[in-house]
Amino acid sequence: MNPQRTEPIRAVFDDPATGRGSDPLRTTWRPGVGGRGPVGEAFDVLAFWLGTLLFVVTTLMWSVCSVPLRWLLPRAIGTRLGQRGIMTVFRMNLGYWRLTRRFDLDLGALDALRSEGGLVIAPNHPTLLDVTLVTSRLSRITCIMKGNLRYNVLLDDGARLARYIRNDSPYGMVKRAVEEIGRGHQLLVFPEGTRTVQAPVNRFKPGFALIAQRARVPVQTVFIETDSPFLCKGWPRWRRPDLPIRYRVRLGRRFTVEGDVKAFTAMLERYFVEELRGRPEQVPPGRPNV
Repeated sequence: MNPQRTEPIRAVFDDPATGRGSDPLRTTWRPGVGGRGPVGEAFDVLAFWLGTLLFVVTTLMWSVCSVPLRWLLPRAIGTRLGQRGIMTVFRMNLGYWRLTRRFDLDLGALDALRSEGGLVIAPNHPTLLDVTLVTSRLSRITCIMKGNLRYNVLLDDGARLARYIRNDSPYGMVKRAVEEIGRGHQLLVFPEGTRTVQAPVNRFKPGFALIAQRARVPVQTVFIETDSPFLCKGWPRWRRPDLPIRYRVRLGRRFTVEGDVKAFTAMLERYFVEELRGRPEQVPPGRPNV
């Protein structure tokens, strides 16, 4: 599959303090509700804190429900229910933001993957919301997550029920990921390993390619684009962003991992750089295209 390339909405610009490419991204789009006056500002404040409360309540409720379900249900049924439960919770939260018109979401491209079999889904990673965006559309997703999430009361128990994979042990991570793909699940893994700190992408880590090679499944590239620095690396979690915000997800090419894993990883990184580079008119003067 090689869909036609669409132009990204991301723009790359320099951080004056460091001289390096950075996220946040330059804002280029803002739909309107309430304008910029005091009424619009009050609406944004109310919408943000209600949305934050909704996320805390819904994820905590699902986490509490997941504890007995993990022990009572057979593995296959519990995993399927856990993955669908996370999808439902995330879709509910994004639905709130869509309803308030504070988020403009273009995620429909992911729907083409619903009927697919085992895949490694490999997006770029600009924000902390990326997992929410992808899993809200797909019900058979297994994620690789950071080991320190075991201390997150909102997410850990739900992730355990869904059989998400911790990255504590590289060998164990690869082994479990291959097993889950063999069970028909799709694996969501970010080749950057962490959120982007140097645009357009960080250096890729080869683990995702090794998993795809051993599981004998293709790598489906996905591009996540936004016009806001909200929840990018270094963004305080409780800091309110300028609203509204736009998110778009588009599918890239699908690759088969053949030969040397490190060479494939380097090739895919170059592909992402090419796809995510800002249009010339979006790049500030003095900033070369990367």
